[in-house]
Amino acid sequence: MNFFWAFVIGGAICVFGQLLMDVGKLTPAHTMSTLVVLGAIADGCNLYDPFIEFAGAGATVPITSFGNALVHGALEELHKDGYIGIITGIFKVTSAGVSAAIIFSFIAAVFVKPKG
Repeated sequence: MNFFWAFVIGGAICVFGQLLMDVGKLTPAHTMSTLVVLGAIADGCNLYDPFIEFAGAGATVPITSFGNALVHGALEELHKDGYIGIITGIFKVTSAGVSAAIIFSFIAAVFVKPKG
């Protein structure tokens, strides 16, 4: 049943993003930013962790989880280290994902020749 809910919830997030682009006429960058902010707001309201428990990968794979990770790390470090933790917490939690994106993008750019 876990796979079913992950598929349904992840698909619903993707459908919502597609509707933002098709119906709302938002650019992909605006759509991505909107989804990140929605994930951040959901985590700030303590709604994203129960969502992850229910949907599993359906909630952790889409871009909304990046907003969740930013706010989650900032709030966690805020409680631990005070206000400086807001800045350090953001980088502590998301640094692996950002680093991987940079490294794999570089590797793809080296080995793949773009068209045009």
